[in-house]
Amino acid sequence: MIRHNDGSQRELEFISIEELVPPDHLLRQIDSRIDFSFVRDRLYPLYCSDNGRPAVDPEVLFRMVFIGYLYGIRSERELIRQIEVNVAYRWFLGYGLRDKIPHHSTISQNRRRRFEGTDVFRELFEDVVVLAIKAGYVTGESLYTDSTHLKANANKHKFKKKRVRANVRKYLEELDDSINADRKSRGKKEFPPREDDPPEKDIKQSTTDSDSGFMTREGKPRGFYYLDHRTCDGMHNLITDVHLTPASISDSLVYPERLDYQCDRFGFDVEEVGVDAGYNTPNICRELVKRGIFGVVGYQKPGGKRGLFRKSRFTYDSESDSYLCPEGHRLKYSTTTRRGFCQYASNPHICKNCSRLTECTHSRIHRKVITRHVWEKYKEEISNNRTSDRGKAIKQRRRETVERSFADAKELHGYRYARFRGRKRVEEQCLMTAIVQNIKKIATLLGKSPDNPLKTCKNHLLKYLNRIFESINPPESYTLKT
Repeated sequence: MIRHNDGSQRELEFISIEELVPPDHLLRQIDSRIDFSFVRDRLYPLYCSDNGRPAVDPEVLFRMVFIGYLYGIRSERELIRQIEVNVAYRWFLGYGLRDKIPHHSTISQNRRRRFEGTDVFRELFEDVVVLAIKAGYVTGESLYTDSTHLKANANKHKFKKKRVRANVRKYLEELDDSINADRKSRGKKEFPPREDDPPEKDIKQSTTDSDSGFMTREGKPRGFYYLDHRTCDGMHNLITDVHLTPASISDSLVYPERLDYQCDRFGFDVEEVGVDAGYNTPNICRELVKRGIFGVVGYQKPGGKRGLFRKSRFTYDSESDSYLCPEGHRLKYSTTTRRGFCQYASNPHICKNCSRLTECTHSRIHRKVITRHVWEKYKEEISNNRTSDRGKAIKQRRRETVERSFADAKELHGYRYARFRGRKRVEEQCLMTAIVQNIKKIATLLGKSPDNPLKTCKNHLLKYLNRIFESINPPESYTLKT
């Protein structure tokens, strides 16, 4: 027998909003395990205590924005509509069924007036990281870094040309010192100091969002984008750093600075890091070796002309400081260029009669030249780390941490597109998304062992280490810290 429902909703019922929220709802789990009082403590100095109209509780305001990023609601108007009709949202904010929800402009006006010129969102993000450190869920010993692009709120066809100069003076000064030291050790004349500034180049600047950058990377979409340079801790994949730049900025330029920032801010003692091939530069490798960090950098496919021997076919002999070609002939040192490359040249009289000359060089004078960066030894050391058992485990773990973190942000939290215009506004989106992901993870970990979170942390670490060493036999010299 089929019952007919006339759809009438005229009955009056007495019910508590508490009964309408399921016990296993995500917001209920977060509310019961995370103390949001740090928000009020952080935002309290921005409010006037004895003047003006009564403001919305800063913790409630934060929870509203938190809901928007948690469920990927990109519009603040739509967020308020959802809060008005969603019982779980009302319960999380502390509103009853009949309470009036603040106007959507409350959020935007607080951002425009109260939070303008402050780093309140970065401070809130770092408060969450400190919370995770105190709970024992972040150690800072293993860090994994990568970047992802966010499409800027700008038309790629609306731009103007602008000449800019790269901010690489510190890098060039250190490189010049290494170049002159190398030339001096070989009995060659040192280069004079650089008198001119780094060369300028023409870039496309959006007329809609001038802070974004035009991305032209191979295999990536072309247009105006931002890059989020994110670092995750290896223990539980909690995000420890977020740094936003235009998409025209290389990953390797900001990495050492952000690594030092985390060590200074949170007191990390970094032992190992994992990054992708975009960071495979002599400068990054040198910085990692200088800091005593076991670095694993993704494999970068070597370049070169098709049909000719790759550089890897030539063997470097450190004792004689020369290269050996596939036929066993020696390429001797010639000079060190201003760009920091040592040149090793073959003997044209030997190459002229070589049967494999056409596979080696197209030089008219039958002279093969191999270049080696003055910091190449650091790059080779980091490259050797990648092929070790420990390096392979770190490489695999990087896929499970920072890459998964980006995937989660894009699939669940609306992270493919920039919600705002301007670097400061888009950085707010990046930081709030990271806050949401961290709080979700912390709440989940606390739910597994609320009485002893540190014990849970250690158990997860042991499982992770056991997974790493299941298929390998570590050398006797490699021991785990207790």
